[in-house]
Amino acid sequence: MVSNSSLVGAKIKSIREGKNLSIEEVAERSGLSAEQIMRIETDQNLPSLGSLIKVARALGVRLGTFLDDNDELGPAVCRAEERTASISFSNDSAAARKNMEYHPLAQQKAGRHMEPFVIDINPSEERDFQLSAHEGEEFIYVLEGEVEIDYGKQTYTLRQGDSIFYDSIVKHHVHGANGQGAKILAVVYIPF
Repeated sequence: MVSNSSLVGAKIKSIREGKNLSIEEVAERSGLSAEQIMRIETDQNLPSLGSLIKVARALGVRLGTFLDDNDELGPAVCRAEERTASISFSNDSAAARKNMEYHPLAQQKAGRHMEPFVIDINPSEERDFQLSAHEGEEFIYVLEGEVEIDYGKQTYTLRQGDSIFYDSIVKHHVHGANGQGAKILAVVYIPF
């Protein structure tokens, strides 16, 4: 069985080849290295959300293109019992392990500019986080546990029921507080 993470790499490669672009051309357009692009396409690296947005822009597609299952024009309904698929992203470090599992909530919705996710944040003792930035805005609502958001030079601690809305162009990182796991609802808006 192929994981959704590997489907993302395969979709990126398919779109790149369909547009007759080399890995080097996508690297130049995205600001990422050719090695990063190759590692993403071959599923050796789980891309960060910021890196994925850069690749989408370099290919001239919206982020949702990599996550889409269908092309539904009407509303997209995601039933709790049907939400089993997850996509993992890491930071840009080649040695990084996945720290979050993203459960997309609107894969069927064509033409969307927002990406809603339920995200399981895995427990981690890591404290040296690599912050990332990308165009757009993010909204996070804590469903379970406690999270910390490093945002610029500030750190915000959010508990169950708390939320934050921020410009994602500022370097940021979301992780469980005190190394604990958590669950959040996140909506990412990326202008196209």
